[in-house]
Amino acid sequence: MSDPQHDLISHLQARGFIHQSTDLEGLRLHLQAQPRTFYLGFDATADSLHVGHLQGLMLMRWLQKAGHTPILLIGGATTRIGDPSFRDESRPVLDEAQIQANIAGITRTFGRYLTLGQSAGRVVDNAQWLDGIGYLQFLDQVGRYFSINRLLTFDSVRQRLDREHSLSFLEFGYTLLQAHDFTELARQHDCTLQLGGADQWANIINGVELGRRRDQRQLFGLTMPLLTNSDGKKMGKSLNGAVWLDERRLPSFDFWQFWRNCDDRDLPRFLALFTELPLQRIAELTQEGGASLNQAKALLADEVTALAHGPAAALAAREAAEAVYGQGESEGLTTHTVARSTLQVQSLAEVLVQAGLQPSRGAARRLAEGGGLRLNGQVVRSVDDPLPPGPQQWRVSLGKKRHYQLLVE
Repeated sequence: MSDPQHDLISHLQARGFIHQSTDLEGLRLHLQAQPRTFYLGFDATADSLHVGHLQGLMLMRWLQKAGHTPILLIGGATTRIGDPSFRDESRPVLDEAQIQANIAGITRTFGRYLTLGQSAGRVVDNAQWLDGIGYLQFLDQVGRYFSINRLLTFDSVRQRLDREHSLSFLEFGYTLLQAHDFTELARQHDCTLQLGGADQWANIINGVELGRRRDQRQLFGLTMPLLTNSDGKKMGKSLNGAVWLDERRLPSFDFWQFWRNCDDRDLPRFLALFTELPLQRIAELTQEGGASLNQAKALLADEVTALAHGPAAALAAREAAEAVYGQGESEGLTTHTVARSTLQVQSLAEVLVQAGLQPSRGAARRLAEGGGLRLNGQVVRSVDDPLPPGPQQWRVSLGKKRHYQLLVE
C-alpha cells in the first residue's frame, strides 16, 4: 500500500475515498508541494452527525495525518435555507435556537476524529460572513459570475423541475452561497480544497469557478462516492432509524451492533473506509469465510466504535454483546422501561408495543411464533400470557441482531 505521507492521492484511491476531482493530478502535486488547508461543510440540521458523515470525517482524518489542515465549516447561515441537492421538497425551517443547539451537538463529535486547536484543525461558522453581507453586495460579488442557463443544467436543479416539484428562489441560490463560502475560506485561511459527497459536485465546481474567474485563484474540489450498502440503500439508517455518532442519540452497544451485523459483501469496503487498518491486513481478514468473517466484523465494530465513542465504550459494547450471546449480564444494553399503569393488557405483547420494540401486538405474536423472541436467552412462544406480579426485568432479544434490557415497573 502506498504511503499517505508521500502518495496521498493513491492511498485515498486505494481505500475507496475518491469519486471525482476537478483536477486529480493537479491536486496530487498541490498536496505534495507543501501543507495545505482543506474543508468539508456540515449543515446543522440535527444535533448529532450520523454514519452518513463518517466517510467525510475519515477522509479528513487521513488528510490531517498527512500534514494538511482541516476546516470543519458549520452552515449556521445556510442551514436556514437547506441544500436542495437531489431532494424533492424543501427542508423544514429551523429557528435560530435550534440551529445553535445543533451546532453545539455536532461540534462535540469532531474532536473524536480530528485534532482541533489554534495550530491544528478549526471549526468555522459561515454565519460569520453571510449574516453581514447585503443582498446587493452579494449579487455584485457573486451573482454576476453565474449564468442562470448553466445553473439550470445541474442535475440537482433539473431533477426537481423535471418532476414538477417546487424549487424556491431561496433554495436555488444555495449553490451561490456555497461557492462564496469556498472563496471566503480561501481568502481568510488560504483554503484551497473543498471535499464533499458525490451530490455536492455541482456546488463544488461553482466554488472552483468563482475562485478562478473573480479572484484568479486556483482551487480544487474532491468528491467521495455515494455511501451505500450492498443492497444499494443509502448508508446511515438501521431498523431503528438513523445511526447517530453521538452516544446520547444512539448507545454504544447499538452502534457497535450496527457494524457487527453488516453484510459480508460490505465488510472489505467498510474496513477500508472506516478503520485505519492496513489494506494488506484487511485483505487477510476478509479472504476467508465463516468464523474469520465474523471475527473481522467484530474487529470492524471495535475499531469504528473506539473512534466514535472511545476505546472504553467499544470494549464495553463488545462485552455486552458477548454477554447477550453467552447469556451473561445485561450491562451496556439499551434499556427500555414500561410502567404497568400504561399497559392496556397485562401481557408481554403489550410491553413490547409500549416500549417501541414492536409495532403491534400482532407483530409481537408473529415474532414469537417464528421463534425470534427470547427472554434471558430462552425462546418465548407465547406473548399473551399474563405478566407475573411485581417489577420485571429481562434481557430481550428480537431476532439475532436486536438486544435490549427491558424493565416493567
